[in-house]
Parts: sequence; C-alpha cells; structure tokens
Amino acid sequence: MLTDKQQRFVDEYLIDLNATQAAIRAGYSTKTADTQGLRLLLNVGVRACIDEAIAQQSRRTGITADRVIRELARVALLSPKNIVDTDSARVLPDALDDDLAAISSVKIKTSSTEQGDSLEREVKFCDKLKALELLGRHLGMFNDKLNITGEGVVQIVDDIQNSKNP
Repeated sequence: MLTDKQQRFVDEYLIDLNATQAAIRAGYSTKTADTQGLRLLLNVGVRACIDEAIAQQSRRTGITADRVIRELARVALLSPKNIVDTDSARVLPDALDDDLAAISSVKIKTSSTEQGDSLEREVKFCDKLKALELLGRHLGMFNDKLNITGEGVVQIVDDIQNSKNP
C-alpha cells in the first residue's frame, strides 16, 4: 500500500515519465526532487504501481511496443515511388493505407499569373532517417558508449627522485 504522497508521485510520473518533475508536483522538495524521484522509482511498491498503470494504459489505448515498432518500420522502409507519381506529385490511387500512413502532409497551391494558372503540389513524408535511427537504437545497433575492459598486470614504478635524497 502506498502513502498518499507516493500515489501522487505515481500519478504525476505517468504524465511525462519525468521522476524529478513528478516528485516536485507530488509535493517533494525541489532541492531533493531528483534524489527523491530516483528513490521512489526504485521503491518496489511504487514501481509495481507504475508498471501496472502503464500496462493498463497500453491495453486501453492499444499502443504497444510492437505497434510503435511497426509504425517506425513503415516510415523507415517506405519507398516513396510506391505512393507518389514522381512526375506529377500525385498520390497514386492504388497506394496502400499502410504506406499512406508515412505521409505527414499534402499541399496543393494554385497560382494565377499573366502567363496563366499554375498548380504546385507537395507531398511531405515523415522523417525516414529519424525512424531508422530509432529502430537502430531499439535493435542495439548504435552504441554511443565506449566500453573498455581488459586483464593484465599493473606495475607501478616510482622513478621520481626524492628532492632530499638525490
């Protein structure tokens, strides 16, 4: 059973998944909020409540890790030529709904000039590189940390001469 303050922390944490800000909003001191937030996340009871709430949210919304990965894959692996006629910038009539999900916007602009009317089309896709980066991170392909390990004998040599005894 959680205290009222711990339950407030859980509720606040679920808003933005920021432990420090959740601790502040739950009434903990701003000076120690980062430490308190970490301590609360490590508390078995608090962690269990957070995990259960996230699982319920996932069931309610239908948003799961698998679904997010599928959406990222749609964006990352899409070939625009399967959706858009590159000569006319028109969305192809037989484009699949799954592929259309990778389009972030479609703009059509009509202009009139002395030479006549003109039509400008723009089809903008979701960020393919960002989707690839997120998928790569999920798969552990990118490692920003350098991990150096090794075994061996370390020998310390004192070759500094004492100024009193040359």
